[in-house]
Amino acid sequence: MEILRKAPTVKAGSDRFTGDAWFDVIARGEPPSRVRVNVVRFAPGARNAWHAHAVGQTVHVTEGIGRIQSRGGAVVEIRAGDTVHTTAGEWHWHGAAPDHFMTHLAIWEAPAEGPESEWGEQVTDAEYLVQPAEPTR
Repeated sequence: MEILRKAPTVKAGSDRFTGDAWFDVIARGEPPSRVRVNVVRFAPGARNAWHAHAVGQTVHVTEGIGRIQSRGGAVVEIRAGDTVHTTAGEWHWHGAAPDHFMTHLAIWEAPAEGPESEWGEQVTDAEYLVQPAEPTR
């Protein structure tokens, strides 16, 4: 057994996030594991840029209200207790609602070779402020 002491909270960079967001690394995927887990906290209005994960990603909302969208899909409101899985290579973004904080666990796996994620352009205010659709269950 190994106890890993918590590393300092990191402020998310403006190259990949709009607004204020912070993350804590929970699991780094120490070999042979390739799993990554971060707790990400978004201030109201904050969101990450368009991105895709080589092996997909699972987002589990632990508190607050947020938004998520896959490229070409509707903006969907997500709430505490919701879990969303994006498939390998699926372009998407996620963040807080305009008037609520949101915290989620981000869980993904590194591929055996190559980059874990590909990052694209920032989500525009016009994309972000679309009225969210009701989530499908």
